[in-house]
Amino acid sequence: MGLLNLALIAAGFVAMGAGYARARGPWARYQALKAQEANIARYESWRGGLRDAGPTGASVAMDMARKDARNGAIVMAAGFVVSVLGFLVH
Repeated sequence: MGLLNLALIAAGFVAMGAGYARARGPWARYQALKAQEANIARYESWRGGLRDAGPTGASVAMDMARKDARNGAIVMAAGFVVSVLGFLVH
């Protein structure tokens, strides 16, 4: 293994770690907002009230959290590709 291989592998692992760190927080927030939204929907159906079909603050926050988590996952995938290239380059 040459220096280039080791550098690519190290860069890939650093990118995977950074992507994980970047995606972990927004994904947890997205799951919490999704659970809260489901709880509100159950309560509204039990109460018999109709919810407005427009976007709520929680739905906007869920979209933002999902996009941030997706961006972190893309960084992780790119890091994986770079580390695999580190093994394949001769």
